[in-house]
Amino acid sequence: MANLRFEVVAEAFKKKPLEVLAPIERPSEFFGKNVFNRAKMYKYLSRDVYEKLIDVIDNGARLDRSIADAVAKGIKQWADENGVTHYTHWFQPLTEGTAEKHDAFVEHDGKGGMIEEFSGKLLVQQEPDASSFPNGGIRNTFEARGYSAWDPTSPVFIIDDTLCIPTIFISYTGEALDYKAPLLRSIHAVSEAATEVCHYFYPDVKKVVSNLGWEQEYFLVDEGLYSARPDLMLTGRTLMGHDSAKNQQMDDHYFGAIPERVQAFMKDLEIQALELGIPCKTRHNEVAPNQFELAPIFEEMNIAIDHNMLLMSLMKKVARRHGFRVLLHEKPFAGVNGSGKHNNWSLSTDTGILLHGPGKTPEDSLRFIVFIVETLVAVYKHNGLLKASIMSATNAHRLGANEAPPAIISSFLGHQLTEILQHIETSDKDELFNVAGKQGMKLDIPEIPELLIDNTDRNRTSPFAFTGNRFEFRAVGSEANSASAMIVLNTAVAEALQGFKTRVDALIAKGLDKISAIIEVVRDDVKYCKPIHFEGNGYSEEWVEEAKRRGLDCETSCPKVFERYLDEDSIRMFESQNVMTRKELEARNEVKWETYTKKIQIEARVFGDLSMNHIIPVCTHYQSQLAKNVQSMYDIFPKEQADKLTSRNKKIIEEIAERTQLIESGVEELVEARKVANRIEDEHLKAIAYHDTVAPKMDEIRYQIDKLELIVSDELWTLPKYRELKYCSD
Repeated sequence: MANLRFEVVAEAFKKKPLEVLAPIERPSEFFGKNVFNRAKMYKYLSRDVYEKLIDVIDNGARLDRSIADAVAKGIKQWADENGVTHYTHWFQPLTEGTAEKHDAFVEHDGKGGMIEEFSGKLLVQQEPDASSFPNGGIRNTFEARGYSAWDPTSPVFIIDDTLCIPTIFISYTGEALDYKAPLLRSIHAVSEAATEVCHYFYPDVKKVVSNLGWEQEYFLVDEGLYSARPDLMLTGRTLMGHDSAKNQQMDDHYFGAIPERVQAFMKDLEIQALELGIPCKTRHNEVAPNQFELAPIFEEMNIAIDHNMLLMSLMKKVARRHGFRVLLHEKPFAGVNGSGKHNNWSLSTDTGILLHGPGKTPEDSLRFIVFIVETLVAVYKHNGLLKASIMSATNAHRLGANEAPPAIISSFLGHQLTEILQHIETSDKDELFNVAGKQGMKLDIPEIPELLIDNTDRNRTSPFAFTGNRFEFRAVGSEANSASAMIVLNTAVAEALQGFKTRVDALIAKGLDKISAIIEVVRDDVKYCKPIHFEGNGYSEEWVEEAKRRGLDCETSCPKVFERYLDEDSIRMFESQNVMTRKELEARNEVKWETYTKKIQIEARVFGDLSMNHIIPVCTHYQSQLAKNVQSMYDIFPKEQADKLTSRNKKIIEEIAERTQLIESGVEELVEARKVANRIEDEHLKAIAYHDTVAPKMDEIRYQIDKLELIVSDELWTLPKYRELKYCSD
């Protein structure tokens, strides 16, 4: 293994950038080449079928099964022209990844041969084995059936020789077994609630769209080095490893020149992403060595999340062609920044109004304030649940470290907006506005039309920050399905807007004019959600204490954070908005607890194996070499002189003995802690046991291993070191 380490390091430094042949067309010309988009729908479908399908996509009309065969015929013709031989329903089970089962188009022709067919039935629905995916007890092994059903709002696409059909995934009895089904329901819920509120200002609005722009952070590691690190291969992160002397302290990697091999990878990735309709916009070096970011132009939320899931899969495939492995784990290396996936969320109307964007008129200004405040109401009321939506065994390593949003949800608004809300809260209602007859409304908030000048005043420690015309949810993990966070955010905002309208309408019914009613409710809500505002340093210990005083959720234990999904307020919110039922929520939490346990369990097993089979043998071998050296010194020199000459080596021998002993006993305790935890049948309690008793023991052992890495001969150390993992792509 020692030789393997040096071999792969030497090989990594020899590698040259892979040549990438760019299409002769401009990006705008090959964008969406492999997507059955509207242009292709228009080409391959009859006008009548096309219009019906567009009505489904744009207006939420019910899909007429009678047109399914016609749509399938058009898709099949397009697929044939592109050399496609198979099709699959592409869905997003509760694994943070995607799933697909490829079927060929072939059928018997009844004459001993075969024909190629693709019917509307095959397009619309399939029956994958639901018991083989995480389901939280909804599906038993003997009740394996589940359904994948076509989502026509997300376009069909081609990967290699396979037609991919985005679908939802539900149980035989109708419960959601994926992320997409509740996401679509949450998008519908917030659209309906926001549209109703919009009618106070814009009666012609028919629909509100949820928008999302994600920023995908990731690490690249040379494939050879990756293969020599069993912990990276099996867990996605390095379970041990001492800091490199040079990490990110010089701030020279961020926005620096992109290494040539990486540039070739990015070019290849972007070409394929653009052909799949993913609108890649930004690429750059991130803060940590070998860390990078890719971000697209924002899109409608459902499509944006599909594109992100597709991109993460594509990244892995393209990286291997360039001799890399992509690390999407939130914290693959200790001591340097981890990776997140900032989610830029906004709402817009079908008439083109950005609801969180400032306007030019007093009415626009009031609309802006309403949607800002009600979003904050949602975030405040469900701050613990929002944290639960982004929490995982992997993201827990990142949250709260001095490089990422803390494990406390708060919102940064910027100086101007904070002052505006304070002005609304403290001003007399009659001072704040008046209705000037036919001139309309005058609102005493003159700064709003110029608010855009403040959009760069951003606090990077804030998990949920206003950034000019949208909110940026920064706590989402890099390998997560963004749908988890967006389901909660959409639903919470829908509930808040619904509650706002109910109270405004009640005041209007009592005789108050519309504007007075809106102002009165907004002022109450500004006061209510005040605890969620925080403009200071989210990393400070003072903020933790302050957050507790404000009543914010400060829990850091991952299994306990998940409990927020089963709070009565949470269940009431999800059920009232028709997003998820109590049964679905309970099942999902079973999955979350079980997944947490399994991830820590795997890490603990890998950790024990590496400790006993790599670390201790290497250390004792070096110890033996030192002992031989000590003995030979006594054979050569007089005792007094030998004592002096061997003092350092004897100290090292002693230190190795002490630390390896601690490692060995620590591994024994780790194994025993696992055994005790594994006997717990309740998944919730088992996850808590793994968090409280298993995970901490790995940290204790790691400390000893990382110290040994500094004193054991470099030529004997089997595992590629941090300096090699982080700098071998330059």
